[in-house]
Amino acid sequence: MSGPAALKVLFVTPECAPWVKTGGLGDVSAALPAALSEQGHDVRVLMPAYRPLAQLVLEGSQRLALPAEDVWPAAELVRVASVGFSLWLLDCPSLFDLPGGPYGDEKGVDHASNAERFGFLSHVAARTASGASPWKDWRADVLHANDWPTGLAAAYLKRMPAPQARSMFTIHNLAFQGNFPADRQAALGLPDEWMQVEGEGLLHWGQISMMKAALRHADVITTVSPTYAREIQEEALGFGMDGMLRARSKDLHGILNGIDTRVWNPVSDPLIPVRYGAGCLDDKAANREALQVELGLSATHAAPLFGVVSRLTDQKGIDLILANLPWLLKQGAQLAVLGSGEARYEQQLRDAAQAYPAQVAVRTDFNERLAHVIEAGVDVFLMPSRFEPCGLNQMYSQAYGTLPVVRATGGLADSVKDASAPDGTGFVFQEDSADALRETLMRVLRVWRDPAAWRGLQQRAMAQSFGWPQSAQRYAALYRQTNGQTNGQTKGDSHAGFQGKPRAARSGRR
Repeated sequence: MSGPAALKVLFVTPECAPWVKTGGLGDVSAALPAALSEQGHDVRVLMPAYRPLAQLVLEGSQRLALPAEDVWPAAELVRVASVGFSLWLLDCPSLFDLPGGPYGDEKGVDHASNAERFGFLSHVAARTASGASPWKDWRADVLHANDWPTGLAAAYLKRMPAPQARSMFTIHNLAFQGNFPADRQAALGLPDEWMQVEGEGLLHWGQISMMKAALRHADVITTVSPTYAREIQEEALGFGMDGMLRARSKDLHGILNGIDTRVWNPVSDPLIPVRYGAGCLDDKAANREALQVELGLSATHAAPLFGVVSRLTDQKGIDLILANLPWLLKQGAQLAVLGSGEARYEQQLRDAAQAYPAQVAVRTDFNERLAHVIEAGVDVFLMPSRFEPCGLNQMYSQAYGTLPVVRATGGLADSVKDASAPDGTGFVFQEDSADALRETLMRVLRVWRDPAAWRGLQQRAMAQSFGWPQSAQRYAALYRQTNGQTNGQTKGDSHAGFQGKPRAARSGRR
C-alpha cells in the first residue's frame, strides 16, 4: 500500500453480517472492515459468540485463553473463517450462549444479563487493545467501538496497561443508550469515581449509561452521516446527550455510511429474478412482475408499486404511510411491506392486506432474499422516517433504479436529491406530517405519468456512488488524526456535568 503506513484496527461490534444482523449496524460491521482491509489496513473484528455461532466456534482455527480476572469470567478468543477481514469471536457460554437474539429472548424481552454481557465484550476489547493483550504479536493502533454494547470499551481502555490504542466510538443510533441500574457497578467493575454525573462519571439520570461512557471517554466520536452529527447536538434528537455532544463538537465527525456493492448491485445480484443495469431498465419490469406473482398482487402496471423494508416503528414513520394508504390504493397503487415491529402496525398492515389482497402484501418474517427482490421489483421505496442516523435502503434503492421517498433527516437528507433539482434522484419532503407525505406522493404520481422524466430520475439514481472506499478512507484519516490527538473531553469542560432531559432513550435494544 503506497502512502501512509497501514494501520492495525480492532473493530468491536455486537453484530456483523451475515453471521449476526438485526439492522444496519450488522451490514456496516462487515462492509467497513472489508473496505479498510482492501485499502491495506490490518483489521480484526471482535464479536460475541452467540448461540447460533456455536458451530463456527467449534471450527475455529486459533484459540487464545482469557483467564478469569476480577469480576470477569474465563473465556476464549476464537478466530473463525471469514472473507475480507480477520473475525474473532468472544466465546463465553455463560454470557452469550442464550436463546433468542443478541439482545433479547425469543419473545423480544431483553436478556437480564445484558449489562454484564456487553460490559464483558467492552472489557475484552479494551484488554486486547492494550499492553494486556493476549495477542503478543499484534498491537492495535485504534480501538473502534460501535454503539452502546461496546460503549464501556473506551473507558476500560484508560485503566489498562500501556501501550494503549487510541479509541474511536461510532454512534449508529443515539436513541439506544444501554442504560442500566446503578447497582450493576460491582458486576461491571466500575470505580467509584465513575459513579457520578460530572467529570469522568457514567451516570445519566441515576443509571449507568454505556452510551455516556463512550461519549465521555472515547478520543474521537463519529456518527453515520453529516446531518445526523448536527442533529444529535440539538435537544430534539439529542436524547439527553446533546449538551455533552456540543461540548465535544470538535471531536464529533459525521461520515456517511456506504453500501456493500458486492452484495447490493442489480447487475450481479444472485437473489433477484432478472439482473439489470442502468442501460437495460426494461429488465427491471421483469422483477416487478416476479414480485407481484410471489406476493399475490395483481399483475398491473397502471400505477406505481411501492415498497417498504423496515422496522415497523414510530421512528420509521409507519403511521404516515398508513394514513396515506387508503388514498394510495384509490389511485391504483400497490404496496409491498417486509418488516416487523410494533404489534399495532403489524396488525394494521395485515388488515389492509386482507381487505385489499390484490394491492397490499405484508411479510413480517424477515427474508434477505425478499428484501433484494423488493428493492429490484418496486418502483418507489418509502422511508418517511422521523429521524434516520444514516439509513441504507435509500442507497440500495437508488442503486436498483427504485426511487426513494424520504423525509429530509439524517443520512436521508445527505444521500437523496429531490426530483425538482436538475440532479434529482428521488423525492424529499421536510415536514413530519401525513399531509406532507401526501403532497410528495402526489408528485410521485405526476412524474410516474411522464416516462421520460421517470427514466431520467432512475438513471441519475443508479449513477450515484455509495460504495465504501471513500468512507473507509475518511475513517482511516480519522484513525491517523486520532493517534496524534488528546481527548477533547476533560473534567474542566464547561459542559462536563450537563445532563440533558432524556427523550425516550431506549436502554437495551437496537
